[in-house]
Amino acid sequence: MAKKTSMTVIEYDTNGDTDVLSARSRAIPAPGPGDVLVEVIAAGISHIDGFIRSGREEAWADEPFPRGSGSDFAGIVEVGDADGRFRRGDEVIGHVRQGAHATHVVVPVAALVPKPAHVPWEVAGGLFLAGVTALDILDDLRIGPGDTVVISAAAGGVGSIEAQVAKHRGAFVIGTCGERNFDYLRQLGIKPVTYGEGIERRIREFAPDGVTALIDNFGQDGRGLAEELGVPASRYRSSADRRDTELRLLQDDPASIAHATAQLGRLAQLADERAFTLLISGYYPLDEIAVAYDDLAKLHSRGKVVLGTHPVTTYRNLKARDVQEARG
Repeated sequence: MAKKTSMTVIEYDTNGDTDVLSARSRAIPAPGPGDVLVEVIAAGISHIDGFIRSGREEAWADEPFPRGSGSDFAGIVEVGDADGRFRRGDEVIGHVRQGAHATHVVVPVAALVPKPAHVPWEVAGGLFLAGVTALDILDDLRIGPGDTVVISAAAGGVGSIEAQVAKHRGAFVIGTCGERNFDYLRQLGIKPVTYGEGIERRIREFAPDGVTALIDNFGQDGRGLAEELGVPASRYRSSADRRDTELRLLQDDPASIAHATAQLGRLAQLADERAFTLLISGYYPLDEIAVAYDDLAKLHSRGKVVLGTHPVTTYRNLKARDVQEARG
């Protein structure tokens, strides 16, 4: 078989909506010292990717164009590093500041962990940003046995991992969500509560002895709810705190990479132990990235939306959640 010399990358030259994204052919670069070349199998997409691309994320204002897209990926090593830490054929999960939405990436060995054999490719590809954000926030709050924690948007990518890992640590978890996600959360062992007027009363019905922590992924007056529930300010985290956590994880200095990779290794182990499951609610070919982001933007997907570079079929299945919403 002839050696591959070109790769497809998703790039954009200006801020904007998904129409600025372009699939381009590039020569596959040779990895430098301490780097490896990885063939990407699956890559996750995140809301913050869209904020960065649109220009809403001011922290990226000085980042030069063209820019790559995406930070999460899982794949197979094609060219290992000189020290043999990762060899050709190794299955890995990794992270980059940008450029994961591609068929190949060159990445430092410091940004890779082994992919557990029993973690599916699409799950591994969507694990990094949502999962490490969740883990960082739970660690920061020291969630553990004896806690009663409320997590908003608990059916989403970050929220669903937070909820399950918090439960795994021994906490009692209440998840706020729309009614269509009640059964999903119940299957995870999470107590579901719907948004809207009377939410404090509904939470107290599950937690008559009080709430010890609240994590707001929804971004709509979570602080006010935390105060009503008597949650100490030190044990409340807002959607702005989540945004700051995600931005820290996208830094590419050695200390930030080391922290992110160490957390990714813990997360991969938790996934392998089935401490949590990550539902993949949308799986799209790389060249349908705009459709994938449109799906994510509807804010109705559970778990993660993921891109695949080698989908078995490009036939698009009708999603049950789309049918339900059309009827509603």
